Order: sequence, then structure tokens, then C-alpha cells
Amino acid sequence: MTVAEREAFLAGVHVGILAIEHPGHGPLALPIWYWWEGGQVHVSMDGSSLKARLLRAAGRATLTVQDETPPYKYVSVEGPVTVESSHGGGLALATRYLGPELGQWYADNNPPGDDTVVMSLTPERWRTIDYGKAMG
Repeated sequence: MTVAEREAFLAGVHVGILAIEHPGHGPLALPIWYWWEGGQVHVSMDGSSLKARLLRAAGRATLTVQDETPPYKYVSVEGPVTVESSHGGGLALATRYLGPELGQWYADNNPPGDDTVVMSLTPERWRTIDYGKAMG
């Protein structure tokens, strides 16, 4: 994929798989909602979660996003992360993934806690494929 194609793909609505080093275990790999903005991938989470603790310790992560409709395509990014306090944004993210009505319901029933943080991943390594292009 070109730079523009891979960034457009990340800007689409896909569930991503976030992988984080987990010493003494295999990598922690979890499905997540995310958004692409300012050249970074952003993920909101509870600051006391295992995911947040491992991100702080590792300082790096990988996110893989795929389209499961043939011809398949995916984008995988790996790079350093920051984890910072955040307030709000839950409604926008829920609406992105669920639409206005269900997004509002989800945000109302899952308010962000006092310990909400946002992970921002700056891609250093990209792995991409678009089998539609590869197949001609």
C-alpha cells in the first residue's frame, strides 16, 4: 500500500488487535477500538488495566487492522507509545464504532472512569498488503 492508502485504511472503522510485550508470557493481544489522528494510533482504556500497565512498562506496541472481506488487506504498525491521562472522548469513539443511537447508549452505560488514559502509538514500522492490488 502507498502511504496515503495505508493511512486511509487506518482512518476507516475496523476493530484492531493491539499486541503488547508481557514478560514471562506470550504477548498480550486484545481486540480494541482505536482512532487514527495526527499520524498516530490512539486507544482509550482504564489506566489501571493490565493493558495500560504493560504499555507503560514496554513503551512499545503493535496494532494490526484487517479487512476480512476478500480480497483481504491489512495494515500492521509497530512503534513507541505514550500513555497519558484523558477525560471524555468516549461518546465520539462509541459513535464511530456503533453509530449515533447505540453509541449514545454505550457511552451513557459505560462512562469513562477517573483513571481513563489514552495510548498514542507512533508508527516506526509498517507492514501492509492489499491482495486486491497484488492480484492485479
